[in-house]
Amino acid sequence: MTVEQPFPRGAALRVRPILVFDVPTRQDRSSWRSYGGIHTPEAAREEAGRIEKELGQLEQKAEFPIQVQPVQLLDSQAKLGQVALDDTDLCIVYAAGSCTQWPLKVPMAMFVRHRSGPFYLGFEIAHWRFLRQSGDPFVLEGFDTDDVVVDSYDELLWRLRAMYGLKNARGTKMLTIGGLCAYSREAQENGPRVAQEVWDYDFVDVTDDEFTKRLNAARADQQVVKQVEEQTVALLNMPNVKLETDRKFVLNSYMALHVCRQFLQETGASNFGFSRCMGHGQIAMLDTPACLVLSLANDEGYTAYCHTDLSHTMPGVLLRWMASRPTFVCNSHYPHDGLFFVAHCQAPRRMNGRDFEPATIMTHYESDYGAACKTHYTEGQEVTVVVPNLVCTKWQGFRGKIVGAPSYPACRSQMEILIDGDWKRLVREMQGFHTQIVYGDYTRELGYALKKLGGQIQWQCYSEIT
Repeated sequence: MTVEQPFPRGAALRVRPILVFDVPTRQDRSSWRSYGGIHTPEAAREEAGRIEKELGQLEQKAEFPIQVQPVQLLDSQAKLGQVALDDTDLCIVYAAGSCTQWPLKVPMAMFVRHRSGPFYLGFEIAHWRFLRQSGDPFVLEGFDTDDVVVDSYDELLWRLRAMYGLKNARGTKMLTIGGLCAYSREAQENGPRVAQEVWDYDFVDVTDDEFTKRLNAARADQQVVKQVEEQTVALLNMPNVKLETDRKFVLNSYMALHVCRQFLQETGASNFGFSRCMGHGQIAMLDTPACLVLSLANDEGYTAYCHTDLSHTMPGVLLRWMASRPTFVCNSHYPHDGLFFVAHCQAPRRMNGRDFEPATIMTHYESDYGAACKTHYTEGQEVTVVVPNLVCTKWQGFRGKIVGAPSYPACRSQMEILIDGDWKRLVREMQGFHTQIVYGDYTRELGYALKKLGGQIQWQCYSEIT
């Protein structure tokens, strides 16, 4: 089922294209020019027009916002240091001429032409002179072959997507209802440090008492009650939603979400969680487990996960922005025969960022109480699976395909995923527990984005990167 309300987008990726070219001078009976079809200011201006047109088409194609600045023309790489970068997230260097250094602090992707336009010198020297600095090993810090694109704007697009996700994931403000409470000792010890040092997270704590006070006020406000009732009716009137629990728990979930929205708007936070969502205290506070609250919030574009566990929050937030769609945080199980089974009681329905999957609203499994969302996932759907380790230094993952959405006596929303990769190696090496899943293949983008963090988090992918 499709709704007209678009999935919220993040801050635009600000891209500065730079065309580096050479203007050689003819010399008598000596080699005086390098490779390439752009050796005059006139040819460079013509190429800049071509680049602006191509990037305009890329902006239209991208499912995320890109802000492309005018092409800057440099007739020597020595002038790179003069480029103003205050409003730039990423530079795209069009290496028509010699570009063997990168003196700027802003990330850069290099674009070279072979068949797509005027032949570029960079096509000859990007590997040897740039990445390998005229030697055999790769020695240029912070760059590898993923940073060079030949001809293809589709190849450039996924790199921009990775950088867009990274930009919007950094600086996340997290609303911790009941404080920070990870699901493991290792994540409790390491998560806050990694979130702040690597991702620049900010935390806003809301105590259970504060939340209860705000919730009681909302329950006493007849205008809020009317609004929550209307939202409940709208959800349950959807043709692909079935109710198998008491209706009051759906209303209670919307009431809790109303209060969450208040705190999010007041603090500027975009992520939240309930620290002890499976315990009596917070279930009694909401008069429902938080499962449906979190599901609804993810469908609205927030990132909201069970517990306040940063080990799974950090990959979930990056994936949400990178993919422009919600993620499903879930429990991993023992991989076998190429299958990876996951389950959880909070599950978004708007998994492709547009359409709502069918769902059954039923009780939370462990408490057999309240409202939780059993999402009926699309069989055959390609997914990206990320299993972060508990000490927050490594994300393991793979590309897979949903082959079942069963109903075992376990957390309500369930996926059986066929692993596209070395599942036996995954069994031997798997760490962590909670898993993040997103519709689509983002294995390339994940690896690229994490490299831009300077190797502080490793990406271990068990699928072949296509």
